[in-house]
Order: sequence, then structure tokens, then C-alpha cells
Amino acid sequence: MDNTESVNADPGTSVNNEGMCSCRFRNFRNQCGFWLLGLCNNFAYVVMLSAAHDILNQQESQNVTVPTPAPGLLQSQSGNGNNTSRYDCNPVSTAAVLLADIIPTLVIKLTAPFYIHKVPYGFRVLFCVATATTSFLVVSFSSTVWMSILGVIFASVSSGLGELSFLSLTVFFSNNVLSGWGSGTGGAGVAGAFLYSALTQAGLSPRITLLIMLLVPVVMLISYFLLLAFPPAFPQWRPREASNGGSQERRPLMWDDHDDDDVQENQPPGPLTFKGRLHILKDLLRFIVPLAVVYFAEYFINQGLLELLYFQKSFLSHAEQYRWYQTLYQIGVLISRTSLFCFKIRRIWLLSFLQCMNAVLLLLAVYFQFLPSVWLVFVIVLYEGLLGGAAYVNIFYLISKETGDREKEFAMAAASVGDSFGIALSGALAIPVHNYFCSL
Repeated sequence: MDNTESVNADPGTSVNNEGMCSCRFRNFRNQCGFWLLGLCNNFAYVVMLSAAHDILNQQESQNVTVPTPAPGLLQSQSGNGNNTSRYDCNPVSTAAVLLADIIPTLVIKLTAPFYIHKVPYGFRVLFCVATATTSFLVVSFSSTVWMSILGVIFASVSSGLGELSFLSLTVFFSNNVLSGWGSGTGGAGVAGAFLYSALTQAGLSPRITLLIMLLVPVVMLISYFLLLAFPPAFPQWRPREASNGGSQERRPLMWDDHDDDDVQENQPPGPLTFKGRLHILKDLLRFIVPLAVVYFAEYFINQGLLELLYFQKSFLSHAEQYRWYQTLYQIGVLISRTSLFCFKIRRIWLLSFLQCMNAVLLLLAVYFQFLPSVWLVFVIVLYEGLLGGAAYVNIFYLISKETGDREKEFAMAAASVGDSFGIALSGALAIPVHNYFCSL
């Protein structure tokens, strides 16, 4: 009797257990997949910023009367022989590399949300992989700075298109993949900056270091096409408008009732209209503006001020100090972007304010040179990364929670313009600030 009961109970229990295990495994695969996509997508972008000092040192080596170096990014030494400033300055600010790294991304993020839904996700990923690969090849084999800048532009195109595409892609999966994506983008900062710093400091030339990093686009291909468990009806190779997904029947939840009644009333199912997208974009400003402020402050620090914070008595050279500034910043970003698994922050304006205070402090430190040690700057830069990463991941978490299902895919892509806009403004300001300090 007992045996019969246990036999009768086993099939249902077994099915439930198998279903739960299958669901957990699928969620684990997707979290890992988005973590690796975040890592690979931001990797080239981070490496180009870490290599900025070396890229510009190449220009200087060609402008002074010293033996001609071998082609490519072979100059990673610090020190500028013809420099008469009290700062150890490159002729051109590293913000020039930042602008090349962010302007294409900004253009893509400003325009793509209005047409990118016509391009299938599979083709977008292949394009991102191709441009990332091109960026590493062009920069590593460049013989002039303009060629290096061209390679940086390819990295920017890959990163910008990838970010808005993968953020939009999260709406097709469970909510926890956004945490995986945020943590992976933070991991890209640490992996990119640390590997570039460690390999070049170990004696490898910047060229060989960049060629080794060609493995990263391959990992992106594997993560997207082999690791992610897509929903059955996901439109991999056809435009979103051609799909029959349930998102077309969802009611827009983000729009208010106070205006655009002609658009909202009896809104038919189907793709969002251009006017509807503009309305959603206006509602997103409460997220976009603080995101832009945070990134303006932190990249003004990273590409406008850190290059000028050189401590001559340190055992690290100028180039090495700059690389480890970037590495510690990215470690802070990784920690805070991973924090979404543990807690959420809703007061995003507070993060913006604190980051601006960091920028003011380090601006005064550059001018008055009152900081006693490079180790104190390391601590400040780590804290800066914590603020920036927390702002990014919590803002997109809030968007995912407070946006209606029908507009969520567009909103996630459109809001990503905030960080790029802030970075572009910081680069534009950092160049005249660099020139001013180097003229002292």
C-alpha cells in the first residue's frame, strides 16, 4: 500500500522538480550569457581609454627628434622631454581619445532607438563583433595617431550599438538578466583596464596586448548564439515589426493623461509611432539627466584630470600611474554594478551630486597640488567608480520597473543616451582644461 502511494506520487513530483530545475538552469544560462555580453561589449571601449596615454605618446615620439619607433603602439614610456609645463603633459589631452571613443556612440544612441527595431538582433550582434575586431586590428597595426583614432571609432560604434541592443534585449528575459548585464559591464572595466595595465607592465608591447584581446569578440559570439536560451518566438533574424510577439498587444503604461490624448486614446496595437517615441523620451528625462550628470563628472575626472595628477616620487611611472587610475576606477564600477543583486538605490540625484563633488575636489588638487600621495588618489578614484556604477545600474533598474511593457524595449535603448551625452560633454570640456594647465 505504501509502495503504491509512493509510486503514484512520484510522477507529478518528478515533473515539477524537472521543470523547476530546467527553469533554474535556463535562468542561470541567461544570467551568465548577459554577464559575458556586458563584459565583451564594453571591453574594447575600456581598453581604448586605458591605452589613451600610449596612443598619444606615439604622436609625441613622432614629433621630437629621436630615433623613429617601430610602427604601431610601441611607445608606453612616460615623460615628455620637450615639455616646459609644471605638469607632465602630452601635447594632446587624453580627452581627444575619449571624444573619438564616445561621439560615434552618442550619435548611435541618439538616432538608433527610432529605427533599430527594423534590424534583427542577430545581425546587430554580428555587426558589433565585426567592428570590435576591426578596432583591435586597426589600433594595433597603426603607424599614425589618426589611424589609432580610427580604430577607437570602430570600438565606439561596436560598444554603442551593443549597449542599446542588449539593454533592449533584456525585456525578452526575466528581470534578473539586467543584474547580470550591469555586473558584466563593470567586469569589462576591470578586465580591460587590468589586463592592459598588467600585460604592458609585464613587458608586452601595446600592439601584442591588443592582438591578444581579439579573443573577446569571439566570446561575444559564443555568449549570444550558444549560451542564451531565447524564448521560442524570439525574432532572431527578422525585424521586430514582422514578429507576432505579445508586446504589440500591451497597453502603454508610461504615458500620462495630461497631454497627447489623440495619440493615447484608442491606441491601436502595433509598433510605437515616432510621436509616441518622442513622448516616452520626454518622460525618460528624469532618468537621463542624472545619468548624464554622473558620467559628465566622472569622465571629466578620468580623461581631463587624472592625466595631470602625476606624482614624481612614486615608484610608478606617469604612464603606469594613469593605467592604474583607470583600473581602480573600473574596480569600483564592477563592485557597485554588481550590488544590484543585494540592494537598490532610488535617490539617484544624490549620486550625481557626490560625483560632482569628486570632480571639484580633484580639479582643485590639480591646480594647487595639495594631495600628498598617489595612494590617496587611488582611494578617491575607487570611490568615484562606486558612485558611477551605482548610478548606471540603478537607473536602468528603475526604468525597467516603472516603464510599461509596450514601451520598455524602446525606453531601455533610448535612456542609454544619458551616459554618452555626459561623457561627450566632459571630453569637450577636458581638452581646454588640459591646455590651460599645460600652459602654466
